[in-house]
Amino acid sequence: MHRTTVERRLSDAHQRLVRARAELAILDEQLVVVNDIADDTRLRALVAETPVAAKEHDEASRQATVMRHTRASLLRQIGELERKQDELLEQLVARPD
Repeated sequence: MHRTTVERRLSDAHQRLVRARAELAILDEQLVVVNDIADDTRLRALVAETPVAAKEHDEASRQATVMRHTRASLLRQIGELERKQDELLEQLVARPD
């Protein structure tokens, strides 16, 4: 692979990694709030013992679960991008054209 191609791919991988990490930071902040809401609705459902309160808790809990799955997927994506970046850096160092 030509050096310019490797450099272009490395730049692309770096930009995607920066975006993914920024998205993770935002998601982490949102997840704190969603987890708090799920905890609050759980307590209200326990105290109120009404179908409405239980439904609110179920919805909040589902949303928190979805966000945790999204976070795990994003972490996998970041790991893949880091590996790709490392591979491209190795190629760049190995080819001092």
